[in-house]
Amino acid sequence: MKIALMDSGIGLLPAAVAVHRLRPDADLVLSSDPESMPWGPRTTEDLTARAVACARAAAAHRPDALIVACNTASVHALATIRAELEPALPVIGTVPAIKPAAAGGGPVAIWATPATTGSPYQRALIRDFADGVQVTEVACPGLADAVQHADAAAIDAAVADAAARTPRDVRAVVLGCTHYELVAERIRAAVQPAGAPPIVLHGSAGAVAAQALRRIGATPAPAGTVAPSGTLTVLLAGRESALPVEALDYAEGGLLAPAGVAGR
Repeated sequence: MKIALMDSGIGLLPAAVAVHRLRPDADLVLSSDPESMPWGPRTTEDLTARAVACARAAAAHRPDALIVACNTASVHALATIRAELEPALPVIGTVPAIKPAAAGGGPVAIWATPATTGSPYQRALIRDFADGVQVTEVACPGLADAVQHADAAAIDAAVADAAARTPRDVRAVVLGCTHYELVAERIRAAVQPAGAPPIVLHGSAGAVAAQALRRIGATPAPAGTVAPSGTLTVLLAGRESALPVEALDYAEGGLLAPAGVAGR
């Protein structure tokens, strides 16, 4: 089994780890183009071209499924990628976890990039899945870039800025950018009021990993029954490479390094 994932940068790591945990025997292909980040401020045409290029590079390795592990690419380029690659290659997009967050009754905050915050796409998800629930959209300028470069000071500053604009009574926070899942605990610490019940963070990695397996008719391996034998292929702008050094600053990157997944 081979699962490919694509993103602008290392935001694909949480979904890749989720796939690895479900099927440690799956080969993984990680396709990104970090030099072109950020994608959000680009025109739709430019962003789509870059996302399609990452998807094509991944598809050239003949995976069984492709996960578009990027909220921005899923908003603007998913239809184009699917039109080119499906039905031969199942393509799974990433949707902010607004529905499960709203199921708890709220109030809910959605942390997302400035390009996604307030967008018709996100507003439609709120309308469809959080009707009657108090929802606050919180733009997080600079956070994805800070995470990409593993810049601890910039991460702390961006998280603090977004936390200051997050209502203190929220009970759930949707992580509306895949990069944010890499710093989930920093976000939790910033928004958790002292003495209040724990705030629940909702990411998308687990859901998209499970959906990828369903799309190809595979099932998760029972814990401890399958050795971590899958290979790891990293593509940067279409060229085989090692994991970016910044990835190793996060636990997810360490899990996917050769000690955790057999390298090529």
